[in-house]
Amino acid sequence: MIGLSRRHFLGLAGSAAAAAWSGRADAAMGPNDKFDLVIKGGDVLDPGQSLRGRRDIGIRWGMIEAIEAEIPPARASKTIDATGRLVTPGLIDLHSHVYPYGSAIGIPADELAQFQCTTTMVSAGDAGVNNLAALRRYIVAQSRTRIYAFVHIANNGLSAFPVAELYNIDNAQVEACAMALAENQDFLIGVKVRMSENVIYKHGLEPLKRGIQACEMCGWPAKMMVHIGGVETRELMSQILDLLRPGDVLTHSYSGFPNNAGVPTNIVQDGKLLPAALAAKQRGVMFDVGHGGGSFDFTVAEVAIPGGCGPDTISSDIHVFSGNSPGMPYLPNVMSKFMALGLSLEQVVAMATAAPAKIINRAPKIGTLQVGAPGDVAIMEVVEGPVSFVDTRNNKRDGKILLKPVQTVINGVPFGRPYQAPFAVR
Repeated sequence: MIGLSRRHFLGLAGSAAAAAWSGRADAAMGPNDKFDLVIKGGDVLDPGQSLRGRRDIGIRWGMIEAIEAEIPPARASKTIDATGRLVTPGLIDLHSHVYPYGSAIGIPADELAQFQCTTTMVSAGDAGVNNLAALRRYIVAQSRTRIYAFVHIANNGLSAFPVAELYNIDNAQVEACAMALAENQDFLIGVKVRMSENVIYKHGLEPLKRGIQACEMCGWPAKMMVHIGGVETRELMSQILDLLRPGDVLTHSYSGFPNNAGVPTNIVQDGKLLPAALAAKQRGVMFDVGHGGGSFDFTVAEVAIPGGCGPDTISSDIHVFSGNSPGMPYLPNVMSKFMALGLSLEQVVAMATAAPAKIINRAPKIGTLQVGAPGDVAIMEVVEGPVSFVDTRNNKRDGKILLKPVQTVINGVPFGRPYQAPFAVR
């Protein structure tokens, strides 16, 4: 290298990179090449491509390389036997809290994989403008699980929990939030606001209005995720619904949590679905479950779903408090509850894969097992037999199917055995 000019060196480096890329681009699998991992014999269900049936899945270089009726065992460097088990795209949890150390309620996303079969998690407002960079640099960048986020309209996010972040409306800084959205379009989905009376006090629609304004100022079509459950008045609930735009997400849609006076003020009031809820649904507002530790009521869902407001997405709202609650809001368990309410296996899997992938603008890159997608796979056991479920208001319902996590694969690398050597997370 002595005497080599900088320009000549850069030219050689560019030529080498081009040659390497050219070789990679032409590197189709030969008939004797091995897959890094083959998941064999599973009952594959991928609603995103209307696929159901026994298949073998071949993964190479972290990507789905093949879905075939049979991949010869000799072509697998490593194998997971999924015989008799359900194999789906890695689950996507649209509402979770995965900002440990920066949010008062966050759990490390990777610790949840074995309990949830989640390969993608969306942080639902854990971070506001003031601590968003730390979420991105120190949590997202060091997690195997793929993480996206809604930024909280409150600058401090949920760092002060259980102290309410929006009793002081000055915490909601529109311009700062819009700038964060503009600078993090690859990572953020939009803005989160919690509209419960015990969070926003008497500020009415103002927190939501500020969130929408930030979305519309940022320069790209950012979405709102709006938390309900115990809003201040019955009238305010309808006003919230009327403000939501097509594509915005209503989370805790089936909450039975009352307001500060103990009055039910959510989308079902006096046993009837609010007309504003049905109008929002028909307008294209996305209804998300967000089960959590206090935000899912069977009696609300049993009115809303037949009334035309069924869920678009099923999510856990998993965090350090909800994860220890009797409702057990781990995503496969929440999916099982909705089968007890009459939804099919295909529907609940779609609501935790293809549907949230579209909402976060990542379809068909994730939430599918199609060739060329990342090697994100969930393996679950479908346990048939009597099972009892409880919601967050202590209502109980009986079901016949329980989904139990078995194994999770992210980017072609399994959590746990079989261990990859050398170990890498790509």
